[in-house]
Amino acid sequence: VVNLMLPVFAQANGFKASVREGWLAGLYQALKERSGEVELSVAVPSPAGVDINPRQELDGARWYVFCEDLAHPEKYDTSMEASFAEICADLEPDIVHVFGTEFPHARAAFTAAQGRNCSTLIGIQGFCGGIAKAYMAGLPERVQRSATFRDVIKRDSLADQKRKFEARAENEKRALLLAGNITGRTDYDRQAAHGINPKAPYYSMNETLRKEFYSGAVWSAGSAVPHRIFMTQGDIPLKGFHHMIEALSILKKKYPDVSLTVAGNSVITGKGSRIPLFLKIGEYGAYLRKLIGKYDLWENITVAGSLSALQMKEQYLSANVFVCPSVIENSPNSLGEAMLTGVPVVASKTGGIPSMVTDGKEGMLVPPGDPEALAAAVTQMFREPVIAGIYGENARARALVTHDPEKNTRRLFEIYDALIADKNRM
Repeated sequence: VVNLMLPVFAQANGFKASVREGWLAGLYQALKERSGEVELSVAVPSPAGVDINPRQELDGARWYVFCEDLAHPEKYDTSMEASFAEICADLEPDIVHVFGTEFPHARAAFTAAQGRNCSTLIGIQGFCGGIAKAYMAGLPERVQRSATFRDVIKRDSLADQKRKFEARAENEKRALLLAGNITGRTDYDRQAAHGINPKAPYYSMNETLRKEFYSGAVWSAGSAVPHRIFMTQGDIPLKGFHHMIEALSILKKKYPDVSLTVAGNSVITGKGSRIPLFLKIGEYGAYLRKLIGKYDLWENITVAGSLSALQMKEQYLSANVFVCPSVIENSPNSLGEAMLTGVPVVASKTGGIPSMVTDGKEGMLVPPGDPEALAAAVTQMFREPVIAGIYGENARARALVTHDPEKNTRRLFEIYDALIADKNRM
């Protein structure tokens, strides 16, 4: 059970393929290649009202479609339980494997699986509970309490967004309590999972990332643009864009040509946007714009929008440093991809990141929410290119082991075999 239409299914049904979570597409291919050992069925979400065949045979797999309000993942719709009950009755699966705890379908799928002769397994990606607690990421109180016209109309102020994650955390908790087994990758997610469901066996399993990052060019100081910083996602406070802007203001005093490229959705719009800001910008975007103007950084910041895997790789390779300034993360795929390319990384010492990067060996870790420390670490990378390059080489060597596709697929089948063996003993 996945949280988006995988590319092969989306394209076959006339939908635009998502560039998010490409590792799921890679895992799907790995499972399909072992068709002699597994009969694969995939359940994908679709918005209500979309005309699509709910059951399809495609690409050597069986596909099921369930309806979910993708725009409001904080809402739990009990009708999804009936959809998954029908899927389970039709399929009679040995294992129901849900990827991610962030969407309500995880709770619905496991509710439907209760009392059936099947094992349940949930793979942790991020933790809504942790996100809800850290969501405001040190924003000034006045910003946390404020709302723009857009926020009021859409009922999507920062306070609303935090409450939505709190609701998602409740569904996440219920899903984890229903899960018979859990997979994760970091000390952080192991502790968080056991804090909710200490009885469920926990299996360590790393992720396989998008295939574009395993071959081809790797980072070198000579091909990087001096003083260019790259980060992904800056559309919600916990990603730390506001902290990065503060750090950039410090860096600009030493390096007037410093530049920051941010991938993902833009919440600030362009400087010369013709659409009235009050119609499209939220309070967080408004605050970011004030910071950018305050420090005269409009010419130093570019929001690149949604990027394909190859475009992302180009950004990693051309950057002088990759930065992950989030106040909370589990195991961000962007950090793993950066490590695979060999670009020097600076990241927050938070959540599961210390399980991915050893400070002073594979990169530099800084306290979350500390712009001065962030600027100092980036400055060190700029000033010591040889050491930065060694960090990048070490990071790539570690990432090639952590994200080894063959090893990770083998590990997944070891977990499946263990679950089947336990089921057969019952």
